Amino acid sequence: MTLAIPPTEPRPVVPGAVTDAHTVARLLTALQSEGLRVEVPLSARVGGAGPADAGMLYVEGVQTTVPTSAAYVASSPYALRGEDDGSWAVYRGTDRVASASLAPRPRYYDLTTEHGIPYWKIALLHLDSVASTVLQTCAYWGNDDQCAFCGIGVTLAAGRTIAKKTPATLAEVAVAARDLDGAVDATLTTGSTATPDRGAMYVGRCGEAVKQSAGLPVQVQFEPPSDLDVIDRVADMGIDSVGIHVETFDPDVLARVAPGKARWGIEAYFTAWERAVRMFGAGQVSTYVILGMGEDEKLTVEGCKRAIDMGVYPFVVPLRPVPGSLMEDLLPPPREAVEAVYRQVVPHLEKRGMTSAGVTAGCARCQACSGLGAFERSDGGLREGRTTLPLFVGA
Repeated sequence: MTLAIPPTEPRPVVPGAVTDAHTVARLLTALQSEGLRVEVPLSARVGGAGPADAGMLYVEGVQTTVPTSAAYVASSPYALRGEDDGSWAVYRGTDRVASASLAPRPRYYDLTTEHGIPYWKIALLHLDSVASTVLQTCAYWGNDDQCAFCGIGVTLAAGRTIAKKTPATLAEVAVAARDLDGAVDATLTTGSTATPDRGAMYVGRCGEAVKQSAGLPVQVQFEPPSDLDVIDRVADMGIDSVGIHVETFDPDVLARVAPGKARWGIEAYFTAWERAVRMFGAGQVSTYVILGMGEDEKLTVEGCKRAIDMGVYPFVVPLRPVPGSLMEDLLPPPREAVEAVYRQVVPHLEKRGMTSAGVTAGCARCQACSGLGAFERSDGGLREGRTTLPLFVGA
């Protein structure tokens, strides 16, 4: 498809340097645990296969997503308010704690395919990453194997997406997201299929099409395939990075919240990661690690360190209960608990020379749903001109 809309200037970002990176890192962590009350319309992602209820904005110039619509947000001490000059800021009570900027509505959302499907039903813009669940169905959904934290079926039931995106339409939308809204990478995930490859080959073909058409770095996400040679074939498609998500390193928690995934066993993830690192390189393989599901902190940190040692980036995020999911009535973990894990994981990442800055594409590159990247940037150990943040280096 040839776009009739001319290219436009890059999307605006809040000007000005972050003067106290430590304070901003802690604030982002607090907002992701307690939510943000909004007094203005805010673009948000609802449902989906990963962290949802995601109000998208920039806080002190740092891109972030925070809960905005769940019931518990009403009691948050933080609010987004307008300023007299037309700008925005985050307040705690009457105290202004940070500048803010709203993510604009993507221009490409106004376009449709030749079959009349709105582009936003094919792929959403997560701040600067065009993202899609290419198969919005999952073998685990709606049965005893359903992952308690997931809302993949919620979006489909609400009519906010389509069940299957094709490589051609994803490529079409990615070009528009790049040209009209400055997308810098593509993140493609999939519901797991009841096939030996678990959907890896299809999401890989979708990523290949996006990369060939839009030229964007691409991450694809899938479960460990039965045949690890599938990982090699995905790499041969030119994909830049992969996400193979264990969700938690606590086996008891995994069995409780994701029984289908638990049957693979956590060791199966380490085996798949080993092959993936061989094919994609250290730092280009990542896993979600969700905090707040009752996991043991020591097991979590030990698992993260083991993953890091083999070249896997553990993308640590607080639980963000998805309305309509089996965990919709839970609360995110307290800021202190999340921060305690960040403070133990970050120095190990830096010790191994692996940070989010080196990730080519995907959630670990974006970092908006986590405070981990902000804590990396607030540490002066490896980078000049940064505020030094005391971190836990033991254990």
